Amino acid sequence: MNAVKILWVDDEMESLKSQILFLQNKGYDVKSLSNGQDAIEFVKQNSIDVVLLDESMPGISGLETLQKIKGINSQIPIVLITKNETENLMDEAIGSQITDYLIKPVNPNQVWLSLKKIIDNKRLVAEKTTSSYQQHFRDLFMALNDNPDYLQWMEIYKRLVYWELEMKKSDSPEMQEVFQSQKNEANTEFFKFISKNYSTWVTNASAEAPIMSHTLMKYKVFPHVVPGVPTFFVLIDNLRYDQWKTIQPLFAENFRLQEEETFYSILPTATQYSRNAIFAGLLPIDIEKQFPAEWKNDDEEGGKNLYEELFFKTQLKRLRKDDWKYSYTKITNHQDAQKLVDNIHNFLTNDINIIVYNFVDMLSHARTEMEVLKELAADETSYRSLTASWFEHSPLHQALKKISGKKMNLIIATDHGSVRVNSPQKVVGDKQTTANLRYKHGRNLNYEPKEVLAFRDPKLAGLPTPNVNSSFIFARQDGYLCYPNNYNHFANYYKNTFQHGGVSLEEMIIPVVRMTGKGDE
Repeated sequence: MNAVKILWVDDEMESLKSQILFLQNKGYDVKSLSNGQDAIEFVKQNSIDVVLLDESMPGISGLETLQKIKGINSQIPIVLITKNETENLMDEAIGSQITDYLIKPVNPNQVWLSLKKIIDNKRLVAEKTTSSYQQHFRDLFMALNDNPDYLQWMEIYKRLVYWELEMKKSDSPEMQEVFQSQKNEANTEFFKFISKNYSTWVTNASAEAPIMSHTLMKYKVFPHVVPGVPTFFVLIDNLRYDQWKTIQPLFAENFRLQEEETFYSILPTATQYSRNAIFAGLLPIDIEKQFPAEWKNDDEEGGKNLYEELFFKTQLKRLRKDDWKYSYTKITNHQDAQKLVDNIHNFLTNDINIIVYNFVDMLSHARTEMEVLKELAADETSYRSLTASWFEHSPLHQALKKISGKKMNLIIATDHGSVRVNSPQKVVGDKQTTANLRYKHGRNLNYEPKEVLAFRDPKLAGLPTPNVNSSFIFARQDGYLCYPNNYNHFANYYKNTFQHGGVSLEEMIIPVVRMTGKGDE
C-alpha cells in the first residue's frame, strides 16, 4: 500500500523534527515546507493526501494559503494549526472549509489522531458497521422467529431500515448480501403474518389491531389539534420509512421532533384505497356505502381521489369536530406548489391544515417510464438520494421553513410505501380483471396460491365487491402480477421498478411523525 502523503507547512519546521519523525515511524510520507507560497506551488505539481498548515507565517498567511490551495484542489483535507483561538479566526477558518483545527503547542499524538480521523475514518466506520451488524444479525434472526405481533413487526422494520442505511458505510459486498437476504426473509415472514391477521383487524371491531389508514386521523392527528395552535398535516404520497429517515435531517434544521412512529397502510397499498381511507376515517367498504356516487372502483371511469376533502369534512362531523376551521390543499404541479409557498402564512389562523403533496408517487411512476430516471434511481440507495435531493430543493421545504418559527404542530405522514419488484407471477383473468401490478381484482382469477394473499370475498378485507364473484389478490414481497399475453415483455419492462398495492414491509409499515415549530421554545 502506498504511504499517505502529508504536506506540513510551518515557518518553524526546525522545532517540529521530532513530530515529523514520529509520523514517519507511523508510515506517513511527510514533506515539510516553511512558507505558504512554496506550499501552493508544491500542491500545483504534486499529489497530496493531507495538508498540515500553520496559521501564522511570514509572507502570505495560513488562511490565504488555505484559500489558494482550496482553489487548486477543493478536495484536499487541510488541518489548520494555530496559537490564535479568537472566534473570528475560527469562523473564517471553518468558512474556508478546514477539515480540522489544532491549537499550539500540539503533541505528536494529537496530530496523529487528526490524521487518523481524516484518512482512516471511512475504513474504520466501514469495519465498525460490519462488525456491529454481525452482532445484531442474531438478534434480528431471533426476533423474526419469535412470532412477532404488529408492534414488534414495526420495531423489526425500523431496525432493518436502520441497518439498511448504515450498510451504506460498509465496503463489504458480502455483508450487504447477508443483510439483503435477512430483509427478504423478514418480508417472507411478514407476508405470513399479514395473511393470518389482516382480515381480523378489518372485520372484528373488538380485535386488537394496529393504527391503520382509516384510524390514523382519529388517533394520531386529531388529539394534537388544540385551540390557538395551528396543526399542519402534510401527507407526502408514497413515502417509505427509509425515505423519511433520509429527509429527517432537513426537518430537524427547522423543527423539533416530538414523536416518530409508524402505522399500517390498508390493502391495497394504493392511493385510491389508502388515502381515501385516511381522510374518510373509514374502510373502503364503508366509504362505498356512505358515498356511493363518489367512490370509484379500479375498473370505473373517473378520478379515484377527487373527494378527499368531502370525506375529511364528513369525518370531522362524525367525530364532532366540525367546528374546527380547516383548509385542504392538494399539490400536483409546480404552480400549485408555488402558491403554497406564497400563501402558507394565511393558514396559521386555521385549527388544522391538510396539505397533500404528490411528488414521490410521480417520481416512482416516472422512473418506470423513463430510462434516465431508471439510471438515477437504480436501487433503494439512489431512490432515497433522489427523494432527499427533491425535498431539499422543493417548494414544500420552502413553505414549511417559512412557518417553522411559529408556535405550531406539524405532522408528516404518507398513504403507502412502495417496493422494488423483481419476481414476475402469472395471473389469468377475464376482461374485467384490473391491470394493477401489485394487486388485482376480477372474476375467475387463476394464480399461484403460494405467491399471493387472496380474498375470494372482498368484504373479508374491508373492500367493496366491484362485480359479482369478484375476488382480490395481493402480491407478496417483490412479486408483480402479469398476464400470460406478452408475458415476457411486461415481465422485463416492469422488472426492477418501484410499485405499490401489495404486501411488503416497505408498502405497509409507513411513517407518521409529529414535530413542533421553534416558536414553541
